[in-house]
Amino acid sequence: MTQTDYHGLIDTHAHLDEPSLRGELQSLLQAASENRVTRIITIGTTLESSQNSLELAREYPMIAAAVGIHPNYAGEANDEQWAELVTLAQSPEVVAVGETGLDRYWDYTPIEKQIDYFHRHIELSRKVDKPFIVHCRDAEQDILDVLDEQAKQGEFKGVMHSFCGTWETAVRCLDWGMYFSFSGMLTFKKNTGLRELAAKIPQDRVMVETDCPYLAPVPYRGKRNQPAYVRHTAEVLAECYGVSFDEICRITSTNARSFF
Repeated sequence: MTQTDYHGLIDTHAHLDEPSLRGELQSLLQAASENRVTRIITIGTTLESSQNSLELAREYPMIAAAVGIHPNYAGEANDEQWAELVTLAQSPEVVAVGETGLDRYWDYTPIEKQIDYFHRHIELSRKVDKPFIVHCRDAEQDILDVLDEQAKQGEFKGVMHSFCGTWETAVRCLDWGMYFSFSGMLTFKKNTGLRELAAKIPQDRVMVETDCPYLAPVPYRGKRNQPAYVRHTAEVLAECYGVSFDEICRITSTNARSFF
């Protein structure tokens, strides 16, 4: 990250290689810039998606990449693909490993294989000295078990992406030095508890994201998400902390630059 990111917003988790976005990427990047977004991390979910994300990062200075195999796609992965991903992770345009993690909501990949690949990503994160990005859905205790096992093997640097877990999980992750990224779910009217939790997270551990094209924030909920909309999540996070929009831009971009 560079100093030019400092007072702008950084969308720390997007899927810009998704077909619904890639066809109009130029206009989406322009809209992002007009909404104070200076940097976007596009996230790999398969080997092909990771390769595409790296290509985007090489083509557009505004974009950086993360490479990984999403737990829902780990069932389709093999050791040869993993070896290729390890090579991709060493590219200078790649700033993180992931997204990885565990998902018990969808029954796409046996949990044992998800856990195997979660460990692999964390170990790769250490090897290339780049942080890892955690997806968690209906699997908080499983996630904590893996992280606890990894913590016994050495320090790590990770972020709970689109966090919507419990305060107990947050405390454990804080103890391990992890960061938290909030998505459009923070803006949903019913998520009062999530906003109350966000307000308790130390300000030096928070970031914002879109997870676009998914999870569009209010007032665009239910529509296709895009990086420009991260502004709305940032505005709500500012309200949680009782700070100005300018200040939340400074806080979250500083954290993202430090993390990535």
